[in-house]
Amino acid sequence: MQAPLPVRDGIAPSYIWIPEGHWDNVFRFLQDYFPDIAASTWEARLAKHEIVDQHGTVLHADSSVKRGMCIFYYRELEHETHIPFYEDILFQDAHLLVVDKPHFLPVIPSGRFLQETLLVRLKKSTGLKDLSPIHRLDRETAGVMLFSHNPATRGQYQSLFQSKSMAKTYHAIAAHLPELSFPMRHCSRMEEAEKFFVMHEAEGMPNSETLIAIRERRGEHSLYQLQPVTGRKHQLRLHMSSLGAPILNDVFYPVALPCKADDFSAPLQLLAKSICFDDPLTGEQRYFESKKSL
Repeated sequence: MQAPLPVRDGIAPSYIWIPEGHWDNVFRFLQDYFPDIAASTWEARLAKHEIVDQHGTVLHADSSVKRGMCIFYYRELEHETHIPFYEDILFQDAHLLVVDKPHFLPVIPSGRFLQETLLVRLKKSTGLKDLSPIHRLDRETAGVMLFSHNPATRGQYQSLFQSKSMAKTYHAIAAHLPELSFPMRHCSRMEEAEKFFVMHEAEGMPNSETLIAIRERRGEHSLYQLQPVTGRKHQLRLHMSSLGAPILNDVFYPVALPCKADDFSAPLQLLAKSICFDDPLTGEQRYFESKKSL
C-alpha cells in the first residue's frame, strides 16, 4: 500500500490498522491505543492535518473510525538523546550504500530513538528516499553496514544473507582463554531467554555456528576474529560469553545489567570489520572494510 503521506525529515509515516472494537471518533481511538502520549499531542497533530486515512483523507478529532480502516501519522519524540558519534559512507552505486556505523547509534527508529538513528541520518544526508537496511547490527556494535536504495534489486542482495553467501568478519576484545585451542568452531542451540531482549544456549540441535580465532594477545585480553556462519540475534556476544570470555563492556552477557541510558564511556568492544560477497547483478567480488579498529 502506497503511503499517503511523504517522507518528512528522513522519517516515513507510521500507520495502524483499526482493530475490532468501538470508539466514538479518531481522537478517542488514539487516546486509547497510545495511552502514553498526551491528549494535547494528538490534538496538535490533528490540528496540523498530519493524520490521514489510507486514501489520504485528512482526519479530524471527531472523524469516525471502524475496523479495517488504516490511519497514517508521523511518529515524534519530544526529547531525544543526541548520539555524538558519526557514520562514514564507504561506497555508493546505483543499488547499494555501504556505511561505517559508530557505536551507540541505532540502525532504525525504535523506542527512544528516531532522528538519532543511522537510517534517518542517511536519508537526510543522501536524499535516498528508498533507503533500507538489508541486514542488522546491534546499537552497541560498530562497523560495516549495507543498505539498499533500489527496490527493484533489493531482494537479490537480501537473498545473499538468507543463503549465507555473505562472508562477515568481526573483531572483538575479550579475556584470553588459555585453556582453549584456536582457531575453533563453536556451535550451539540458541533460544530466547525469559527476558525478551537476551538469548541463551539450550539443549538440542545446534542452530548457530561461529568460527573463532585469535588475531593478537593483549595482556589479559585477546583480539578475537569472529566469523558467524549463521546470523542469530546476539550470536557473537552469547557465544563468547558461553566460552567464558564475554566481550568487553557487554551489558547483556553473561548477566543483563541496568540500562546505561546516555553513558557513552564504555563502548562494546565488537566491530563488524569486513564483509565480502559476489555481487548478484555483476558477479564481481565485493569487499568492504571498516576504517575503525579496536
